[in-house]
Amino acid sequence: MSLIFGQLVIGPPGSGKTTYCNAMGNFLRKIGRKVAIINVDPANENMEYTAAVDISELIKHNEVMDTYQLGPNGALVYCMEFLDKNVDWLIKKVLTLKDHYLIFDCPGQIELYTHHKSVAAIAERLGQNLVRLCSVQLVDSHHCSDPGKYLSSLVLCTTTMLQLGLPHVNIMTKLDQMKKFRDRLAFNIDFYTEVLDLNFLLDKLDEDPMTAKYKKLNAALVSLIEDYSLVSFLPLDISNQRLLLQVKNAVDKANGYIFGGNEPQDVQTLLACAVGAVNESERMSTLDAYFQ
Repeated sequence: MSLIFGQLVIGPPGSGKTTYCNAMGNFLRKIGRKVAIINVDPANENMEYTAAVDISELIKHNEVMDTYQLGPNGALVYCMEFLDKNVDWLIKKVLTLKDHYLIFDCPGQIELYTHHKSVAAIAERLGQNLVRLCSVQLVDSHHCSDPGKYLSSLVLCTTTMLQLGLPHVNIMTKLDQMKKFRDRLAFNIDFYTEVLDLNFLLDKLDEDPMTAKYKKLNAALVSLIEDYSLVSFLPLDISNQRLLLQVKNAVDKANGYIFGGNEPQDVQTLLACAVGAVNESERMSTLDAYFQ
């Protein structure tokens, strides 16, 4: 049986998961891939794409709320636990798409990725059936304008990477919106994307009366993040083909698609010529040009 490659797209509500899935799906189709987007968010009512597989065929979020008198978050947890117990349904659907590149649009409830076990268990079962996934975690770039929110994002990404145990790429979304509040950033954009010396972030946290009272906690969290040294971000504006290509390349490298995929070489060459291939050494110049 041949390998199936794909992305598990996760992130907090409002980080742009569904928009990303649609944009990345369209981008990959332009370079010749057959793409199937799989909606595993039972509360997703504004899909911008046609889902090849939809969890609502198995369980409906509003029916769970009504039947068990649960709130939206509790119902989401129930739905994902139900999918975990019935993961064979999902695997059967996925295996009919073995000639496709898969993009999983996941719920925005962060507990599902930080400490709940259902999503990790589902990803593990998919992996056992030769589905090679890379988790793609989206974080709204607006969090960079607040030192406390940025620190929370770093903790979230670190915890998720450890919990899921998948190849992982962190994305800082809505870069186009960052232009509007760039003057409110305490540091240059590369500080936030590369997660540079966080002692400078601690200084900013100590200057804010709201966060200064948690000085020891902030220092402990920063120490934890730096000890693991796992987190960095790729910036993304979905309307920018160059940045989309950069994300695509990072994900392909992470889940091994570049070694096991069957994308025609001539398509890759044409794409590189059309958009301009971006390597690590060019990344910051790409950002500088973007913000000019």
